[in-house]
Amino acid sequence: MLGDHLLQARVVLPDDVPLSNICDYCNSSVPGPLLNYFCPNGQCSETFIQNELRCINAFPGFGSNAFIDNLGSNYVGKNEYLKGKSADRNVEVFQDVKTTFFVLLAIYFPAVTGILTGANMSGDLKNPNLSIPAGTIAAQLTTSFIYFSLALVFGATIDGAVLRDKYGQSLRGGMIVANLAWPTEWLLLIGSFLSTFGAALQCLCSAPRLLQSIAKDDVIPILKPFAKITSKNEPFKGLLITIIIAELAILMGAMDQIAAVVDFFFLMCYAFVNLICALHSLLGAPNWRPRFKFYHWSLALLGAGLCFFIMFSTHWDYAIVSCVLCLAIYKYVEWKGAKKEWGDGIRGLALTTAQYSLMKISEKDPHPKNFRPQLLLLLSMPWSKELVDMRYLNLINFASQLKASRGLTIVVAFIRGNPLLIDDRRKAEEVKARMEFDMNQIRLRGFAKTLVYGETQIGGSVSTLIQSVGMGGLRPNTLLLSWPVHTTSSSAEAIDSEYHTFTDKLHAGVATDMCLVVAKDIVNFPVSAIRLVGTIDVYWIVQDGGLCILIAYLLTQSKVWRGCKLRVIAIAQEMDNNTKLQADLQRYVYQLRIDARIMVIELSDPKISKNAFERTLLMEERTRYMQEMYDIKKKLNKISPLVLAEMKQNDKLNSDDNDTDSETKTKTDDKNGDDDNEEMSMSSKEKVSSMKKTASSSEKMSSNHDEKRVTIAESKNEIVGGDDKDDRDKKFRMLDRKKVRKMHTAVRLNEMILANSADSQLVLLNLPKPPVAREGLDDYMHYLEVLSDKIPRILFIRGTGKEVITTYS
Repeated sequence: MLGDHLLQARVVLPDDVPLSNICDYCNSSVPGPLLNYFCPNGQCSETFIQNELRCINAFPGFGSNAFIDNLGSNYVGKNEYLKGKSADRNVEVFQDVKTTFFVLLAIYFPAVTGILTGANMSGDLKNPNLSIPAGTIAAQLTTSFIYFSLALVFGATIDGAVLRDKYGQSLRGGMIVANLAWPTEWLLLIGSFLSTFGAALQCLCSAPRLLQSIAKDDVIPILKPFAKITSKNEPFKGLLITIIIAELAILMGAMDQIAAVVDFFFLMCYAFVNLICALHSLLGAPNWRPRFKFYHWSLALLGAGLCFFIMFSTHWDYAIVSCVLCLAIYKYVEWKGAKKEWGDGIRGLALTTAQYSLMKISEKDPHPKNFRPQLLLLLSMPWSKELVDMRYLNLINFASQLKASRGLTIVVAFIRGNPLLIDDRRKAEEVKARMEFDMNQIRLRGFAKTLVYGETQIGGSVSTLIQSVGMGGLRPNTLLLSWPVHTTSSSAEAIDSEYHTFTDKLHAGVATDMCLVVAKDIVNFPVSAIRLVGTIDVYWIVQDGGLCILIAYLLTQSKVWRGCKLRVIAIAQEMDNNTKLQADLQRYVYQLRIDARIMVIELSDPKISKNAFERTLLMEERTRYMQEMYDIKKKLNKISPLVLAEMKQNDKLNSDDNDTDSETKTKTDDKNGDDDNEEMSMSSKEKVSSMKKTASSSEKMSSNHDEKRVTIAESKNEIVGGDDKDDRDKKFRMLDRKKVRKMHTAVRLNEMILANSADSQLVLLNLPKPPVAREGLDDYMHYLEVLSDKIPRILFIRGTGKEVITTYS
């Protein structure tokens, strides 16, 4: 040593002299490489003159003060021989990297990464539950004792400057521990090589199989090519990629950097193992039952925290890259979808978080600034594999165009059948799968459900669903419906058809205090791929809490309607101040931070037109017909299924034989019927006869109604075929004046909308409150049809009267 400078052996000792004779050359008077370097041309450097040249014992032993001297830390920076002192790299021993506690920890950590060796060998263990905990703890204690003992022994017996000689430059490139080996240093060198080489071969054999197992499980789809094995059951492709990675690491030649990368693989593995254990314990998963009695979730959480702490404290940049890489792999697996379901801890966390959030949400009405449409779509149209109902597709497309509200969406399909039959339940599952597929195609995030109802249960099913759907404060608040298709058939299925169940949905929605959105002529509404340009007209007739404006604004946030401008058209009466009304509306819309144009239109025509009388008379005829259909349905529901089956059999025989004689039909029916039902059939003969009369009258009524509809289509001036002017005037005078005035208002509003919004892409209109009594529903539907006549796209919207939009953020 030259003072406190540890010199390299090649500077002091000639190449042909053994290392054991180095002290003979630690003399400034002895010629050699040392004098040649420090005293060229006979003039010595200042460092050589001021410092004493001495030869020290590299292994002073336990009797020295080496343990006390080495007890403290002495982290040296890059190109330094001591902390804060730069070294002459040509002569002195120096550090090629900056050393800190965490850098040294990263280098040392691979020595303790065998903790999962027992788990990896679980397939070869007789009793893994007993062997793995005991063996792992014993191995950790043993190796920890050995490692700590070696550190203490080395620190107590070796000089500190020599210990910090990373490459053994002061020992002519030799290993410090090897110089202590007995009887020769080659014993330790060969043993270290064999141990390292054996561990490398073990990894080279196990890593390809691990890769092949992951690829075979199809957890990460991109690794699927590595799932193949050779005829000798060897993962050849996995072996190739492993060799390439290992060779690249060897060619780098920087073991310190490689050690840090290896550390991060193990640390990420340990961290996630601990996180999963803690997560299962905190979530209280019923299937998480650890057998180890000393386990506690806090220890697992502490272990995960220590892993992340070591990662970020050693190489924070590597840690960020590792976390991003793990997140990318997780999202990739989630996107592609793992083929095997092993249980997702994130799913359990999501379920617990959802439960906690639902418990925190109050069931009270939200503040207007927190209101958002939570949609419930009710579909009761016929379902078929061969046919695609465009009304259904357009309705869910329209729901997706309202997704700017970020609200809940539930789509429910009503399927007629028996929920106890396997075939009907299977059909319901097929419909649900189709709905989920269609929702994914248009990127409508929500839930699809199917509900199988009995022959006479549709009304109660709708009401029960609306009352029970949702959980806690998270439940639909807006009912989205499509305008039904009317049928004139008098069959039982027609009575329960989409048109007749539509009124049940309206009633249930109003009764449960839900907002209503009804799309008329939904087939004319655009799909998500279309881009519209024009105007969206909101007709302001009554104050509904701002729902019409809110729905219109949400639509303009969609790509489909983004090119449309909003127009708010207020309907004023003669006594209203139009200027003040327009100014108030303009200020209100401005405070709502919605860009819309305001228009005020005066509705003043007290004289009732002839058209209003004609449409009212048509409505009366239609209502009378619908009421008779309901009466027939009630009679049919009172008859037993056995009698109805016998009626159908009799009607079939009647159509085949063209015979109206009841005795002949009875004989034929008795001949073809079952013996077990003979008595019941004979006792029910009179009921069958009476019901045939009822069915016959129903068919006649349907035929007459069809004739009336044809007559109306041919001539607007004739309401019932064959009526002359006097009869028609007499019927006009008998009409309810209140109904006539309502019809007149509907006709005038329709004319006004057609005059002002003929070129509009969409019209939003307040939906009047449905009548409480069922008898008035047919008149109500007729009013709405008159109000929306010849308008291609119209939305009927009804709020609950509560504010759903506010000027406050």
